[in-house]
Amino acid sequence: MSGHSRNVATNLFMNHDPRDSRRPDGKPKNPTRAVSVFIVVVVLLVIGTILFNAIREKREFDQQNAQPSAASDVRPAVPAIGASQ
Repeated sequence: MSGHSRNVATNLFMNHDPRDSRRPDGKPKNPTRAVSVFIVVVVLLVIGTILFNAIREKREFDQQNAQPSAASDVRPAVPAIGASQ
C-alpha cells in the first residue's frame, strides 16, 4: 500500500468518533430512515398485540361456551318394549 492509501484507511477506520453524525464514507445519516423504521416496528407491534388479544379472547369464549363432548352426551337407557317385568 502506498503512504496515501494507508493514511486514508487509517483515517476512515481508526479515527472515527462514534458521536460524529457523519459516517466514515462522508455521507450524513438519514433521520427519515430511522423514523420510518420506528413507525414500521410500532405498527407491527400493534398488529401483533391485536391478533394476540383476539386469539386469547376467542379461546376464553370457546371454553366458556363449550358444547358437551360426545362421551358426556350419553342418554339414559330406555327399557326395551316387551321386556319381562
